[in-house]
Amino acid sequence: MVPTLIQFDDNRLLPLLFGEHDKHLVRIEKSLGVQLINRGNQVTIEGPQDAIDLARVALNRLYQRLKEGEELEPGDVDAAVRMAGSPTDLFGESEPVLRTKRRQIKARSPLQANYMEAMLQDELVFGIGPAGTGKTYLAVCAAVSMLVNGQIDRIVLSRPAVEAGERLGFLPGDMKEKVDPYMRPIYDALYENLPADQVTRKLESGEIEVAPLAFMRGRTLKNAFILLDEAQNTTPVQMKMFLTRLGENSRMVITGDLSQIDLPRGQSSGLADALDTLEGVKGISAIRFSDQDVVRHPLVSRIVKAYDARDKAVPASETSS
Repeated sequence: MVPTLIQFDDNRLLPLLFGEHDKHLVRIEKSLGVQLINRGNQVTIEGPQDAIDLARVALNRLYQRLKEGEELEPGDVDAAVRMAGSPTDLFGESEPVLRTKRRQIKARSPLQANYMEAMLQDELVFGIGPAGTGKTYLAVCAAVSMLVNGQIDRIVLSRPAVEAGERLGFLPGDMKEKVDPYMRPIYDALYENLPADQVTRKLESGEIEVAPLAFMRGRTLKNAFILLDEAQNTTPVQMKMFLTRLGENSRMVITGDLSQIDLPRGQSSGLADALDTLEGVKGISAIRFSDQDVVRHPLVSRIVKAYDARDKAVPASETSS
């Protein structure tokens, strides 16, 4: 294996690229099994050739981000490593970007890039996979991006509240106060992408609407971005009702985790039913994330993997007992 030498032309960016005590370089080394040796504005990469190639692309991606004025966090380093093997150009110029009032959002895994592209192109997109893959967050980002760019007139955000039965009556307060605790992840994503005063104004004006699934019945939603989160907890009847709310010039994104179904035993999931029923229908995309796509703390990916392994092993052990 011949070592590869990379040279960077802006020395001011190198402390940010390398990280405090070279922590970003160490992160790449551990992820790819390479050795990175930095001298001045040069980095030498040693290791297996395929790993060298990935490290070179990852470093160039991170350097390009800095040149564009973006900051680097440990998660960005992990993302650059994941994206290094994707079939995009060296600097990620062909990757989809979502632009909102507060930030621009780029994919942190190849499947995230596919998901973002699907949301920009297709009228109905399913995002399925474990927690931490960014499926809900990116859907909210796409909705905000389309709203601020004038592609849609409003955002409609929905979620089954308290399992699939939406038993809200026992909670204190008005409907908004009852629903808000279940919508917290969606609110968090909104506030990350819009100034707080704009979120408040748009919620008051109806440009952004947050409603429980039951309130979707009988409506036709035009010129809107419609998100149904936690869709694994819908019934087939609820899912069909929701899907048929799609109106002219609208986008619909449905997210869920089929390993986290809270329906009563024996009740079919509307999400699983819809995926089977709609497979191959033109204009519909289904992006299936796995533990490999988890973009939170690395431990989250290992936790998801451990639970998946346990769940797969349980039926076999029960059968043999």
